[in-house]
Amino acid sequence: MVESNRESDLMEFGNDDIEAAVRLRRTLHQRPDLSGEERETARTICDFLAMASPDQIVEGLGGHGVASVFAGLDPGPTLLLRAELDALPIEEASSLPYRSHRSGKAHLCGHDGHAAILCLVALHLKDHRPARGRVVLLFQPAEETGEGAARVIADPKFQPLRPDRSFALHNMPGLPLGFGAIRAGAVNCASRGLRIRLGGSTAHASTPWTGRSPVAAAIDLMQALPSLGRRGPLDETYRFATLTHVRIGEPTFGVSPGEAELLVTLRTMLDAGMDDLCQQAERMVQERASAENLAASWSYEDIFRHCLNHGDCVGAFRSAMSSIGMAQGPGEPIHASEDFGLFGDLGPSAMMFLGAGVDRPALHDPAYEFPEELIPTGAGVFSRIVRDALG
Repeated sequence: MVESNRESDLMEFGNDDIEAAVRLRRTLHQRPDLSGEERETARTICDFLAMASPDQIVEGLGGHGVASVFAGLDPGPTLLLRAELDALPIEEASSLPYRSHRSGKAHLCGHDGHAAILCLVALHLKDHRPARGRVVLLFQPAEETGEGAARVIADPKFQPLRPDRSFALHNMPGLPLGFGAIRAGAVNCASRGLRIRLGGSTAHASTPWTGRSPVAAAIDLMQALPSLGRRGPLDETYRFATLTHVRIGEPTFGVSPGEAELLVTLRTMLDAGMDDLCQQAERMVQERASAENLAASWSYEDIFRHCLNHGDCVGAFRSAMSSIGMAQGPGEPIHASEDFGLFGDLGPSAMMFLGAGVDRPALHDPAYEFPEELIPTGAGVFSRIVRDALG
């Protein structure tokens, strides 16, 4: 009878705890920090976690990352549950009383909600610690740039926390509210940002032929680079190229430009296709530059590996959702990238998509708003996974 009550309590969070998690989410929403700048967000998370009395709080992971550890009495595996800390450099379009107070910065991907979910799990673990093993709640920095997971994993402070299995979730507008979508195999694309620089020489605008302008090459590349990809099903052959920014010379009427810069996002379903896509893009840039007698260089930023869900972890998600009565389905892979895939190098891992409502604005939309009803839902799934795995 005691065991039954404990199991039931796992899915019934106290109103005070839920309200505390909602207040935390709104505080984070008002004071968003961009990737690599999450110092204040991390401090707020640490202050909240102290109320849950974890066995250990580790700060400064991979920058401003935070981990809290809840250990059982008996030895056993380590489970890692992960949320993100960073916001986006986008102006929020909202009249909510807790809208972002920082111009040009906003939580428009729901990382504030994900962090609140994990903090509600922490409050629950205060009174329902695992019987064995450990639970590591990781609040990861710099997900939006693809740098955070790699930096956390490489941090010596993370090595004692190395997990046997890792779990994450991401809210997903377009899916019914509270619906859980999970599938084995590829779920997030590999992507990377290609920064292209073209160099010539300036000239007076009245005699542009005396210089070497990158305009023709830039226009050609603006049209040609997107042709490297194709729209179609997200399978092993999928590839896509998106032109995201172009700058040619300086904004003046008297000078024919002598340099240009183009930003392109390259995307494939699997890591295996990315090298070939990069090589094709590089050859195209070199050919166009040579035809106009320009210097060309390029570099890569915002590098994301593909994200693969392991069957065992998918099974754990499905079992947890069934146990708490959540509607669920297999879901589909998505075009967006996610650096959680790197945790799959450490052991089995999986990410589920948690429905944020069919008619909600999309992620990264200025009008996006995280549904706070998902905080106890997401925490319930995570808590059930812990209970099933560690007792």
